[in-house]
Order: sequence, then C-alpha cells, then structure tokens
Amino acid sequence: MPIRIGPDPSFREALAAANRPLAGMWVCSASPLVAEICAGAGLDWLLIDAEHSPNGLESILAQLQAMRGYPVTAVVRPPVNDAVLIKQYLDLGVQSLLIPMVHTAEDAAAAVSAAHYPPLGVRGVGSALARSARWNRIPDYLQRASETITVMVQIESSQAVENLAGILAVDGVDAVFVGPSDLAASMGLLGQQDHPEVVAAVEQCIKAAKLAGKPVGVNAFAEATAARYLNAGADFILVGADVTLLARGSEALAARYIPEASVPSRNEEASKRGRA
Repeated sequence: MPIRIGPDPSFREALAAANRPLAGMWVCSASPLVAEICAGAGLDWLLIDAEHSPNGLESILAQLQAMRGYPVTAVVRPPVNDAVLIKQYLDLGVQSLLIPMVHTAEDAAAAVSAAHYPPLGVRGVGSALARSARWNRIPDYLQRASETITVMVQIESSQAVENLAGILAVDGVDAVFVGPSDLAASMGLLGQQDHPEVVAAVEQCIKAAKLAGKPVGVNAFAEATAARYLNAGADFILVGADVTLLARGSEALAARYIPEASVPSRNEEASKRGRA
C-alpha cells in the first residue's frame, strides 16, 4: 500500500505564521549540493532563480529534492510569466512562485490563472504523472491544489509602481516582491538601486502593500538598506546569494594570500600563450 502524504507548507503559510520578517537568500548556482548547504544554514526561505541563472526543469527538481529535508521554504522564480512553464514548475512540486516582470494587473491575473486549475485558472491537469501530487499519493490533490500554492509577483518597473494598486487588488496575488535593480533601470538610474528616488519608490510600494493587507518583500544585499526596508515594514527579504558569497569569499582568500601584483589578468595570460 502506498504511503499517503500531505503537501508541504507554502510560503504564504510561512508568512502567515511568522512573528517577524522572513530572511532568505538566492540560490543561483543550479547545484543541488549548494542548495542543500544553503538549506541547512538556518534561513527562513531560499529563492531558486531561473530568470538569470542556468536552471532548467531537471536542476530545479534536483534542488527541491535536496532542500526537502530541511526546515526552509523553497520559492522558485521562472524566467518569464508563461502558463506552460508555470504548469511544468508546479508539476515538479514547486509550491511557491515568484513571477518576474509583472507590470500590470493583467500580468498579475495571468500569473494567478496559470497557477490554478479550472475554474479558477488554466493550469493543465497531469497530477497522476507529477511530483506535485506525489503521483496521486496526496489525497484529493486536485481539489486541494490551490491551497498549497503561493503566487508572488515581482514589482520591478516604474510602470508596475504606477499600477501597483491594481496589481494588489488581483484576487490570488498572495504577496508582492520589489526588485530595486530593475526598478532603478526602468527609472533611468541603471546600477543605482540605492538612489534616493529608487529608495522612495520601494518604500512607496511597501506602504501601498501594507495598506492593501498584502505581504511585501524586497531584495536588499546591503545590510543598511535591508535594515531600512525592514523598518519600513517589509515582511520578507533576500539578503544574499550563493554565487556572490562564493565570488566575494574566494576573492578575499586571494587578496589575503596572494600579492596583487602577482595576479595576472585574463588578457595577460592569453597574451603569454600567444607568444608561446
């Protein structure tokens, strides 16, 4: 007789149960081993990124499995707001989605529709074939699926800020997440996510979400910036990434043990090989 199991809690449930802001980090390496290391760090949540990272269906699945044994909530960001891709992610067992580049209420409604079975949405039915239902070992999965899914949308353009009230009003949007880097770019301030105008726009989004009764998160790697947004009322936050920790940590080792003058550039190395 097969084991009957229940679905894991989604990020919506973690937010509802929290008595403090939830802290997380990006997992961008596409490595199940790295994902497992991060899962055991004691953070509240991890965001597996497929928008700017080399993640496909197979690597996302492997990371979900690697993280499964740890008390951390997995959120996955697809590369695009696409119903077919969202369906595939959900069938893998993704329960919490962060949908990028949501600029309008219509974009938000499309994301919600993609995440739910009819009549609430347009998600295709394949639960008998899918990890999401543990191959029909979760009783009544089709009827309960909507309860297990969190849909968050990313506010990362000046257009989205202008349309935020409408986005927040979309039924089924469980939370919003502000991306200051793309927001800065859309405001003509590329690479200046700490510019006062960008910070003001982020704080405007936090205030609007709080007034609407929707949880709101923000990306903030700098400690002072993170503290500012938490003080402004952010309910969840991303404060680092596996790849940046490895990059900065390995650079620190090199700086400590190797004199700067001894470190050749890539161009210098190529030039030496050409002369040889």
